[in-house]
Amino acid sequence: MTRSWMLTLALFATLPATAANLRYAEDQAPAIVNPLFGSTMAEARANELLFEGLYTDNQDLATTPCLASSGELSPDKTEMTISLRDDVTWQDGKPFVANDVVFTIQAMQDKTTLSTEAGRVAFIKTATAVDEHTVKLKFARPEARPEDKLLFKILPAHAFTGTAVKRTDGFRNKPVGTGPWQLVKYNEDNSVSFTTNTTYRDPVGLTDVTMREVSDKNYQAKLLLYESLEALVRVLPRDLAMLQNNRKVELYPYQTNSWWYVGFNSARAPYDDPNVRKALSTLVDVDGLLAPVGTGDLLSGPFVKSSPYYNHDVNPMAHDAGAAEQLLTAAGYAQVSGVWSKGGKPLTVRIAAHQSLESAQEVTINLQSQLQSAGLTVNVEFLDDAAWKSRVWRDHDFDLILSQWTFDRNEDVREQFYSTGSRNFTSYKNPAVDALLDKARDATDPHVRKTALREVHKRVHDDAPMLFLWTLDSYAAMSVKVKNVVIHPFYFFTFANGWQMK
Repeated sequence: MTRSWMLTLALFATLPATAANLRYAEDQAPAIVNPLFGSTMAEARANELLFEGLYTDNQDLATTPCLASSGELSPDKTEMTISLRDDVTWQDGKPFVANDVVFTIQAMQDKTTLSTEAGRVAFIKTATAVDEHTVKLKFARPEARPEDKLLFKILPAHAFTGTAVKRTDGFRNKPVGTGPWQLVKYNEDNSVSFTTNTTYRDPVGLTDVTMREVSDKNYQAKLLLYESLEALVRVLPRDLAMLQNNRKVELYPYQTNSWWYVGFNSARAPYDDPNVRKALSTLVDVDGLLAPVGTGDLLSGPFVKSSPYYNHDVNPMAHDAGAAEQLLTAAGYAQVSGVWSKGGKPLTVRIAAHQSLESAQEVTINLQSQLQSAGLTVNVEFLDDAAWKSRVWRDHDFDLILSQWTFDRNEDVREQFYSTGSRNFTSYKNPAVDALLDKARDATDPHVRKTALREVHKRVHDDAPMLFLWTLDSYAAMSVKVKNVVIHPFYFFTFANGWQMK
């Protein structure tokens, strides 16, 4: 056992669990706790502990009221009147009212807020408080099941001075929610402490939850074995056998509604040329990228294979050096002394990845090695949260990015692939895809929506703004002390208020 590992274990041993304190690990502590600006899964998990939506999923993954008590859709499906629960209190003691719902929607829609979640409320034309516990929503077009889209988290209007919310607002580390837990403090060791929300309307099995930042994933499984953690969100493949054979640990398999991708900056030469994008895609051995980080399904488009929108007639991009050579030649490149060049300049690629993305380093370095072996000059950079938001989200300053998207069961990819989509970092534009996305958005017939999105899958694959990689098989690991565990397929803590410590 190394000295650094002994010191790490000693640090965690000084912070013992109470009878009902669940300690879990994140690679990096959430930079901000505000659902308006979520961009990492660590932030999403913290938001689950603190905040709630009008609707949520039950354990059968059917939409069920949460902060809402009921909803009535107008005959023409363009309006919905929502009755709110009258027994909900914010964690600061203020009552939850209709104005909180209206504020949240307007803040997400306010262009000066720059909310990463704005696309979730684009279907809402207006939101009005009828009385303290009634909200009326008017939609931009008919909505067959608007409750399926009303899963976003609600914020307290009284905690803000207006709908133009900044990321730097003090709410980011002193959040107020209606969820089962409330944030106590950020600790000096970058851990975050949560405790039971005493105003919560239902029983909560865990008195405290502590998020611990453990940047070295090699230590996470060991901390679980040495009882310095009670939960791992995702087990590394190499640790599965070790944990599976330990009587102190229980493994919980779950599916995620997320997929990995390599995105090309279609607004920047030479990636504005589809031949170059396809050539680079066919140079990548996706199986070789996946093997060191886990197992999963290789994908050919922007949906997981279990999705009704996945087009199974479209095959994943094949690793084919011969096809890549033909495509690069068609794009005006020639291989000189093993290096692909054009006009005397080598084809140089910059790959950016978010430093907190799990396994990003292994995948990115492997990708760099594959492309360099094929005759490209490749530079790699790992961006922190601030750089990622400025470079990728705001300025679109990259050649290629390695990242992943995570969705709820609506699997709404519109913002990623619509020409003016708020998450369309790749600057992808195809009028036919825009029309299909409009058709899917406006469809009240599920079959029409499914047909349109399967065609989106095909056309996006053919245009190759991204190389679609995989969706990973995932396992959570829990101490056997944690009972009644149910893991939501898309989010981790959705049903955690029912967990208990024995």
